[in-house]
Parts: sequence; structure tokens; C-alpha cells
Amino acid sequence: MANLVEATSPQQFEELLQKAGKSLVVVHFLAPWAPQCTQMNDVMAELAKENAQVTFVKLEAEAVPEVSEKYEISSVPTFLFFKNKQKVDRLDGAHAPELTKKVQRHSSAAVPMGMGVAAKEDLNERLKKLVNAAPCMLFMKGSPQEPCCGFSRQIVELFKQHSIQYSSFDILSDEEVRQGLKTFSNWPTYPQVYVNGELVGGLDIVKELAESGELEHTCPKAVTLENRLKSLISKKNVMLFMKGNKEMAKCGFSRQILEMLNSTGVEYDTFDILQDEEVRQGLKTFSNWPTYPQLYVKGELIGGHDIVKELKESGDLEAVLKGEN
Repeated sequence: MANLVEATSPQQFEELLQKAGKSLVVVHFLAPWAPQCTQMNDVMAELAKENAQVTFVKLEAEAVPEVSEKYEISSVPTFLFFKNKQKVDRLDGAHAPELTKKVQRHSSAAVPMGMGVAAKEDLNERLKKLVNAAPCMLFMKGSPQEPCCGFSRQIVELFKQHSIQYSSFDILSDEEVRQGLKTFSNWPTYPQVYVNGELVGGLDIVKELAESGELEHTCPKAVTLENRLKSLISKKNVMLFMKGNKEMAKCGFSRQILEMLNSTGVEYDTFDILQDEEVRQGLKTFSNWPTYPQLYVKGELIGGHDIVKELKESGDLEAVLKGEN
């Protein structure tokens, strides 16, 4: 696939950016040992088939440290988005839906100006889609990770302080959107915040909402890690957090605990901690249990491999899984 390539040196990386010009370049900073990177490589291959105008680059972070250090890559997978050799966006983590959205957003072809009513209608349709791209949309200069003006930085901080869940659009990456949205919204400045496709306002309005305590009621709140973990451990009566899944365990302890659970005939669900680093690290602290696998029944920690083995040998495992003990 001509638009899916690997960069193995800083020189090759710079040449790829130079060659792409105004077209979008998506760079995947990866590690070959990380399963989530392999998964995202598959996602990127599918995106490359659907977006022939976009260049997708795979770059092994530790093999090209000059580039990784320049762009402050501290974990994998990380995706950087470039236009005109300038970084326009960033995505940290294995989030396939968000990667797809960002590729679609940044690769949208600009509608030629000066085409009369048809061009304006096309632009308006595009703007409608953009303001409705997420329940809360922030149009700003730069990205949440790297705001490019003081007002954008302040609004990102306010959203962070109040745990607001939102997506963003960098108006510096698209002059047509930057100018068109001012007319579309009848709001001449940036940043601009939209909720459910409706304009809320700029920084001053958001400040007022924060001071009055109305911001959390106006914008959707992000799910905290603690709440997410509580939801995951209670997803089914019996939940096993392991390396791999029911079909394919990826460590010996996980494989053995699956065999013990399967022998009871009790229904259970699994969560693959290798696919989500946030859950993998967070659950250790949340449960005060430093290793995997971890078994939960009705939201309560039972223990790991050794505990389950003891319950199996004592004949109590099935009763514990059914919540009878």
C-alpha cells in the first residue's frame, strides 16, 4: 500500500513530511512488543485503504529516539498529525474510534472558494457536521495538549478542572473552517464551544458558567478513572481481569485461572488489561492488588491465581463465584 510506509531514520521522517506538503500525514509511534500497537497498526492499515490521500507512517519510537524526543513521545501508541510539516494534532493511546475521527476531520478536502451558492452550502454542511462531531466541541488554536494562544489554554484548563469531556478542532489547521465558522455561528473570535451542535460561546461565557456552577450542567462530564473501574468490575457478576481473553490467554497464570473457572460452569466475562494501560495500572491501586489476573464477584475482589487455586482445591470456588459464600 503506497500510502502506508515505515520511517526508520530522522532523515526519512523529514522527507516524508516534505513530500506530503499540504496533505495529511499520520505518524504512529509504536513499540513492536506492545500488543496495543499491533492492534492499532491493523486499524491504520484499514484507514489507509479508505483514505488514499493521507500518508500513514509507522515509526518505532525507541529505534528513532531523535524524533521521539523532539515530539515528547513518552508512551506508545501515540499518533501525531502533520500538515505542511507542522504538527496539527496528537492522540495518545489505543483509541481506534478517536483516531478514525481525527483522520476524517483533518483529511477533509477543502471546498474551493469562489464557487457561489453551491460552495457555501457545502461549507455549511461541513461546519454542521463539525459542530456535531461530539456532544461538546471546542474550536481552538492548537490542541488540548499544545494550545497556541492564551485564551485556548485557559479554556482547556477550565475544562480540565471541571472534568469536562470534549473533542477539539484546531482552527489553525484549516483556514476555511476558521473563517467560515465565524459567519456560521455569528461569533467573531476563538475559542468557540458547542454543546449538542449549539453555540455556547467563548472563554468569557465559559468562565461565567464555571463561576456560577453551571458548567457541569451545560457540558458533559468525563467519566473518572475510579468510576470507570467501578463500572468495569461490576459489568458482570463474575469479572476476570487478565492478560488476553477467554479465547486466548497471554500468560500462564491467566491460562490456568481460565481452566479453573471453566471447570465450574459458572458464567463470567473477561477484560484484557493488555489493551488498556490506564485500566491495567489504575486497577492495581484501586484494588490494592499489585498483580494479574484479578477476579471479582459482584464488584468485590476475590483475589488472584493463588486464591482461586486454593478455593478450587477446597471445593469452595463454585459457591464463591455464585455469591453463596
